[in-house]
Amino acid sequence: MSICLQKQKCNMKQYTTTESILNQITDKTKLGDLRKIATEIKKDHELAMKLWSTKQFLPRQLALLIMDKKNLTDEVIDGLVSDMHQHNENEKNQLIDWLMANQLTKDKMTIALIESWKDSESSLKRRTYWYYQGRLRWMGKIQPNSDELLSVIEKTIKTEEPEVQWAMNFTAGWIGVFEKKYRNRCITLGEKTGLYKGKMVSKGCTPEYLPAFIAIESKKRNL
Repeated sequence: MSICLQKQKCNMKQYTTTESILNQITDKTKLGDLRKIATEIKKDHELAMKLWSTKQFLPRQLALLIMDKKNLTDEVIDGLVSDMHQHNENEKNQLIDWLMANQLTKDKMTIALIESWKDSESSLKRRTYWYYQGRLRWMGKIQPNSDELLSVIEKTIKTEEPEVQWAMNFTAGWIGVFEKKYRNRCITLGEKTGLYKGKMVSKGCTPEYLPAFIAIESKKRNL
């Protein structure tokens, strides 16, 4: 078989695979469904990029599950982050959070990238930095830089982009839960900013308003 014909067959197989997967995704597809599809595919970076190129939200979420983190260079990540701005507020936040949780936190090199994004020009990268800091603490891992981070949050949270505000608030919340010496400081921060005060949450979810969040989550843990 000629190299040309082999390449043609390979491209046709890839096209068929992409189309068959897209046909499985509808408006009724849930996140659990995407995870099942991803489990069947495992890693396939080329397929992931084809799904990403559709510019559709759910295929892009699936793409983030099957990407190979070894191929996530600075340039590739910058392209993904730039593309996310094509989506509405809720979708772009979900996409950047999935990129972080499913890919960037799985490798020391990409974790180092996250840790360099505190002052990034990209609001989505800054969100990732703060969300990562919050997730570390959410898992009960006390970090040595809580005082420093709270100082930054206190100075900048009011003027930050909404997507970054949320992640900063999330980090302050978990600092307040697990580190008693900063608890009153975090509660006062919430009272001053008033962020998420009175915001309705789904049943079983904790309010994001810091005084309420810290009171509920610390009580759950007897802290």
